[in-house]
Amino acid sequence: MRIPPFYRKPAFQRFFGGMAVGGAISWCIFLYIYGVWQERNTELLRKQQQDIVDLNNEKKIWQDEYKEMNKRNLEQLTVQKINIKIVNWEKYKLDSLSVLETEDSVRDDINMMLAKDLETVYKSKDLLKKIIENKPVKINEKRYKLKVKEMVIYTNLTMQLEIQFE
Repeated sequence: MRIPPFYRKPAFQRFFGGMAVGGAISWCIFLYIYGVWQERNTELLRKQQQDIVDLNNEKKIWQDEYKEMNKRNLEQLTVQKINIKIVNWEKYKLDSLSVLETEDSVRDDINMMLAKDLETVYKSKDLLKKIIENKPVKINEKRYKLKVKEMVIYTNLTMQLEIQFE
């Protein structure tokens, strides 16, 4: 079997030559387009990596600053409100108005602790107890004294008091 002699015909020679030149040109175009695409993607990746590094550094700065602000705020917490509650007033059959007035007078006595930082209030808790316990209270022509049952010191200073005959 023999290969036909197409190499002698100029039409086939132009066809095969065109295929070879077209293949070479298309390969060059492909390499150029692929190279440009790779360059763009590499540049985008570098930019994104730099952005990630910058954002991580910025996040670390924000977190450090946030922690420091939290520390400062915890150090500077102040007493915002004072709650006073007399717990055993039913035992002495006292009316609620007298109890309320007594609670208000005690609140007025320790009102100096409002807007003080928690550390100062904690250090002066014994003074607060003495202020409350050493002051006699007169209700319905009878004298009572107050005793601190429980004291919670935070942004709200909460005290539970017991009332006793003097």
